[in-house]
Amino acid sequence: MRRPSVFAALVLAVLLALAPGMAMARAGNSWSLGSRGSQTYSAVPGTSTAPYAAPLQRSLTTPQSPAYGAPGYGYGGRSPFMSGLMGGLIGAGIGGLLFGHGMFYGVHGFGGLFGLLLQIFLLGLLVRWLFRTFFGAPLLAGGGMVGRMGMGPPGGPVPLSGVPAGHAIQIGPGDFQTFEQMLQAVQAAWSAHDINGLRALASPEMVSYFAEQLGEQTSRGVRNIVADVHLQHGDLAEAWAEDGREYATVAMRFSMTDVTRDGIGHVVDGSLVEHVTATEIWTFMRVPGGRWVLSAIQQAR
Repeated sequence: MRRPSVFAALVLAVLLALAPGMAMARAGNSWSLGSRGSQTYSAVPGTSTAPYAAPLQRSLTTPQSPAYGAPGYGYGGRSPFMSGLMGGLIGAGIGGLLFGHGMFYGVHGFGGLFGLLLQIFLLGLLVRWLFRTFFGAPLLAGGGMVGRMGMGPPGGPVPLSGVPAGHAIQIGPGDFQTFEQMLQAVQAAWSAHDINGLRALASPEMVSYFAEQLGEQTSRGVRNIVADVHLQHGDLAEAWAEDGREYATVAMRFSMTDVTRDGIGHVVDGSLVEHVTATEIWTFMRVPGGRWVLSAIQQAR
């Protein structure tokens, strides 16, 4: 058996070193999770804070329209293009392995287990790029009005239009302030592993995702702590009512310290003094007259 190349070993060492940082990052673990009512599988209108929002990767909402599960849409259906592409790549990989050429023809010198793992990693990056290129959520025209969170627009509530489902609702300065406070409160409860605190702030679906991620931290013997959260800018993308519930989707750019510690308190990822910036799209839900709860988090891209 050929010896692993130095290049392959170095690449894998870097990937393993970065793994804790990629796995642990603030509430939601940098995933796109949750439900937005009938808009769950619709693209979020772009704003100045977040021109693009990643589609939800996990949701308990069942698609209601054939378009959601149609082939090629990226949810619930298989795309003929992607099936053919994957079949070709897998076939080429198997053939290469059988005839000693590696997964990609013409790639030599990586050898052994290290080479195989590296090539699988590169294949995953290629498929992910192709999926985003061909099936990424399109940017809808006519994004929502801009409102600085915590201050609100002058002159009262802002009506939003262009919502295809339900009817538009008004979001006022008090709502903006609540959204900013909830951003900070969710991160604080996440850092404290306070599931009861998260239940008071988020939908049962979101709490289940948070609990799953916190359980993974406990299993690994680490804890992610997000502190000193400051909202830098916020845009209201859309707000609507349907089926006795009201929804507001907000793009937020915020700074924070994001640190992961091991069981004895040593920092294994992040910095205690360096602030990092993140941009996410949060959707809040309430019954009319009730309090807002977090129902979805999506990553900006």
